[in-house]
Amino acid sequence: MSRYARSEREALADLMLALGPEAPTVNEGWCARDLATHLVLRERRPDAAGGILLPPLRGHAERVRRRIAARPWPRLVGQVRRPPVWSPVSNPVTDELVNTLEFFIHHEDVRRARKGWLPRNLPAGLGAALWKRSAPLARLALRRFPADVFVQAPGYGELSVGRGGEPVRVVGAPGELALFLSGRQRVSRVQVDGPSALVDRLRRADLGM
Repeated sequence: MSRYARSEREALADLMLALGPEAPTVNEGWCARDLATHLVLRERRPDAAGGILLPPLRGHAERVRRRIAARPWPRLVGQVRRPPVWSPVSNPVTDELVNTLEFFIHHEDVRRARKGWLPRNLPAGLGAALWKRSAPLARLALRRFPADVFVQAPGYGELSVGRGGEPVRVVGAPGELALFLSGRQRVSRVQVDGPSALVDRLRRADLGM
């Protein structure tokens, strides 16, 4: 496995094991056990993972989810830490491409649900990897937003997306932008400038991941 996906996965597993299954996350209604269950289902049960997006599969996905969630906590976290090599999303070919952003965001989901959290000083290489993966995320999340949104990561790049109108500018480090664009606006440290109504709307928008 490549270094950034692997290191974020390890850090998340260590943190979840230390905090316990009932530790909060920034995802409303989810504790650490819910997050771990989601990750195990995504990587180990492709027959059920489609239920995350496809309504006809949701009944099957929910039954699988409940069985996974009932596993002892150390075993469940161990399965997050060690994905199967055959997994479509976590094999040595796809891991870095698919999981760097995924595990960075979910690591922060647990970190930033605790009092006194501070942003991490990320290695430049991880920042570049997150920016590379955040660009398509921005285009997807903001494609219907009723303004031109300029997204800037100083030292890494910038892009614009939106549907025209008065401009809004979002500036931050790549990790903070990744969190903002995946629907974690509440815990992301970015600067948003523009007309106040549009700024407020963007900060409250459902950009979810």
